[in-house]
Amino acid sequence: MFKRLISKRFANFSVGLSHSRDSVRHYPAPIKRFYRKTGILKSDGQFEVTLDQRKLKTPMGRVFSVDSEALALAVAAEWDAQKTVIVQSNMHLTGLCSTAIDNPNNLNKFDLVQKILGYIETDAILFQPSNEKDLMGLQENEWLPIIDWFNDRYTTKIQPTEDISPPQISQDDKDKIQRHLLSYNFAAVNGFAFAIESLKSVILTLCCVDRHISIEKAVTLSRLEEEYQTEYWGRVEWAHDLSQLDLQARVAAAVLFIHLNSSLHFIKSKQMAAA
Repeated sequence: MFKRLISKRFANFSVGLSHSRDSVRHYPAPIKRFYRKTGILKSDGQFEVTLDQRKLKTPMGRVFSVDSEALALAVAAEWDAQKTVIVQSNMHLTGLCSTAIDNPNNLNKFDLVQKILGYIETDAILFQPSNEKDLMGLQENEWLPIIDWFNDRYTTKIQPTEDISPPQISQDDKDKIQRHLLSYNFAAVNGFAFAIESLKSVILTLCCVDRHISIEKAVTLSRLEEEYQTEYWGRVEWAHDLSQLDLQARVAAAVLFIHLNSSLHFIKSKQMAAA
């Protein structure tokens, strides 16, 4: 019941991400690979991706241009990894960049952060039902250390709830998380939104970005109830494994996207300070 409640809440978490999903997942038929090689070029201080001699474009027809050379290389690698057909649903970095460039919902950074803050109270690891003792014990052992670390890291006082009512998050705690998210640039905040939608957890996402836990660990923690149920009812190997690997790929892409955008910002800031 708790998982359905949280999933329903996060289903409306568009924050501009539906653009990337729609643009890469709803093609009527696979697109055949139409280029031989990929590359990047520098133009006006930014980096563009090329397919043969043609510049890559976003779904809205804008030139695909990013600040980070490493990010451009990673996107080019995504396109180079396509074989006979282009499977854009697996090209998460391309989708994230396109969403940040096109900004289809016309959101600014503050708007995006406000949407993220609205989902702290439905964070997946803050719901610990008391009607299943074994599951609750597992959640306490696995989730509480993460929540404690998060509270220590961000000087917050967030506590989980044991029933259907949402946890009480103070405005002071929300303000602290807001200030932290606003310290990132607009593109990076899009990465946060994508990871949070995937994990259904603000806390796990920030723990990943801070390198407190691995991507694999975050995915396992976000699927704790599902894993508990499969241990009891049995596991459909290919289905569960595929779902887990897909989630890991989505979160890994988002965290990489955040770091590549953020590291460039910090490098520029240091260079300006040195000058």
